[in-house]
Amino acid sequence: MTFFLVPLPGILTIPIFLLVLAAVLPAVYLLVQVYRSDRIEKEPVALILSLIGFGILAVFCSMVTESLGSRFADESTLWGRLLLYYIVVALSEEGFKYFFLTRKTWKNPNFNYRFDGIVYAVSVGAGFALFENLMYVFSFGFGTAVIRAVTAVPGHICFAVFMGTWYGQARQFAMLGEREASGRCRALALLIPVLLHGSYDFIATENTVPSVMVFILFVAILFYISIRRVRVEAENDSYVG
Repeated sequence: MTFFLVPLPGILTIPIFLLVLAAVLPAVYLLVQVYRSDRIEKEPVALILSLIGFGILAVFCSMVTESLGSRFADESTLWGRLLLYYIVVALSEEGFKYFFLTRKTWKNPNFNYRFDGIVYAVSVGAGFALFENLMYVFSFGFGTAVIRAVTAVPGHICFAVFMGTWYGQARQFAMLGEREASGRCRALALLIPVLLHGSYDFIATENTVPSVMVFILFVAILFYISIRRVRVEAENDSYVG
């Protein structure tokens, strides 16, 4: 039935379910890997699913703020591009992810180990990434899914790893009664992903040969540090109450 097929320019039609799988599987796979790294106490599946849902909700919220904010960002100027990628895009997307993350988990009794912060943040990031990917794939086709599977989707997961690392630290300090240290960590849980996300987008959109090389190096370093961070945090996880 043609209803289940999506025509792509210049190539054969592709079944919708294959496009959905291509869009969703990279984010799900990375989330599962992080979830499995939680070696002490696995988080409730219902909580993870709800965080994925909040990640999807964050897409819609950021679409509104990005649509409004892009009117004030002149991409023909350096300052305009900086405003667009760091504030309009990165702050919107990471800000809404962080907002829903904290509202759902900060007072949740399941948040009792530091590594939980990473699992929660990655769950929200995966929800955001898979839904955003669906929109791109259905707009631009299967080739987009392949490219984003090794760039944008892992990028969102990496931003979430950094968010979750500092979020877990904030929780630990809060339970120790160190409010100032907890507040600093919560600020970093938002600030660092925003800076990384903004840099990712800014470099990716500069259409020069040097910028392509810088982007590849940036992504490689980001992925390496994120993978190592997950491993180290999982191995050194601790109870936070």
